[in-house]
Amino acid sequence: MRSRAHTADLLASLVVFLVALPLCVGVAMASGVPAELGLVTGIVGGLVAGSLPGSSLQVSGPAAGLTVLVYEAVHAYGVEALGVLVFVAGLVQLGLGALGLGRWFRAVSVAVVQGMLTGIGLILIVGQLYALGDVTAPGTGLGKLTGLVSLPGLMDATALSVGGATLAVLVLWPRWRLGARAVPAPLVAVAVAAALTGVFGLDVRRVGVRGLLESIRVLDVSQFGRLTEPGVVGTVVAFALIASAESLFGAAAVDRLHRGPRTHYDRELMSQGVGNTVCGLLGALPMTAVIVRSAANVRAGARTKASRVLHGVWLLLFTAVVPGVLELIPVAALAGVLVHAGCKLVPVREVRAMWRGHRGEVVVLVVTVGAIVFGNLFEGVLVGLALAVAKTAWEAGQVQVETAENAAGELVVRVLGHATFLRLPKLLDTLEALPGDRAVRLELGGVRHMDLACAAALDGWAAARGQGATATSSSTT
Repeated sequence: MRSRAHTADLLASLVVFLVALPLCVGVAMASGVPAELGLVTGIVGGLVAGSLPGSSLQVSGPAAGLTVLVYEAVHAYGVEALGVLVFVAGLVQLGLGALGLGRWFRAVSVAVVQGMLTGIGLILIVGQLYALGDVTAPGTGLGKLTGLVSLPGLMDATALSVGGATLAVLVLWPRWRLGARAVPAPLVAVAVAAALTGVFGLDVRRVGVRGLLESIRVLDVSQFGRLTEPGVVGTVVAFALIASAESLFGAAAVDRLHRGPRTHYDRELMSQGVGNTVCGLLGALPMTAVIVRSAANVRAGARTKASRVLHGVWLLLFTAVVPGVLELIPVAALAGVLVHAGCKLVPVREVRAMWRGHRGEVVVLVVTVGAIVFGNLFEGVLVGLALAVAKTAWEAGQVQVETAENAAGELVVRVLGHATFLRLPKLLDTLEALPGDRAVRLELGGVRHMDLACAAALDGWAAARGQGATATSSSTT
């Protein structure tokens, strides 16, 4: 049994490595940093986070979900500050885990989470459309959106063909189940694009390689002084919270895919924190648990955490032994991989289901997406959370008033829900519209909460009606 588990973990680690390789490189390129830094984060995700407790089968590395935020941070503060941002974000995650706050990430509104993923996916797609045609993208999200009008005339036809072919392979390859099980679609797509580019000598931009050691930027202590800047602090908090949320939401999804040990959320959060502190020390990208790699790990038959550790070993060996292979990869091909990944971040089915049953949640989602696309990721999530809280407070303050006549000829007014000052005008309008010559029985047994304003108003109404009104209530009111 033990030998079978070892064999299963070995094979699963190779599958995850093949999935992770193009994604690590693509996320790094989209984040505006050398490709090797994405591989460094993948290596740390395997060797460091992979060996720590928390989730047994979840795989960590650079994620498309943080691409937008990292790009903005690098553009605003420089790649030199990236190490400090990631390092301190890791410390924040360690603190959150030590305080036992990991489980609270499950209490975030689903609409906000889906809105965050949709916003990230849309921005990622828009940004990579420029890379598909070997065009330099504008620095801001709004600039990228407005630039789409003139983009078709700027695109290089050859690069666009390479990117389009990559997308076609990504869509069609999974339909061949036997082939998809043997070799992951992203690797096939990138390999085909690289082969076509090399065989036909296509003049397209390719991945630049500087070497692993040359790309690593050891943590610059002088950059800690930038933590006094409000924007830098906000970026650190955004790194920590969004990376934590993506990791823990992913853990819940991965737990549904297997029957092994369940995730310990606080330990997983601390494992992610340790991984990010190491990534920060090396000046690499921030790390999260990635659902694509994790699902591939489970489906490949992984039994223990050994598979995710080994995937980090394969990434390290590849980067150390054959880094020159990266120079064969067209940038347009990686853009195709990321456009495909961005499309998967947009939860179309979930939004449809939400629209059928919870249309108010769709409003929260749309507002969150708009705030992210036209503002930035961190502010967009805050806007979404604030709107979700306001929506919940509004719904909690709803009250229903039902009027009927009983056998004794009395008008029975039943009040149900939460009687607060927010709904007092509706309640009083209903009561004051009752005929003045009829006996009225006010039943408050269905009231789950009543504030002082409502209690005083109802007492005043009963006193004004005199003997013609009686009220019954429960202890909850």
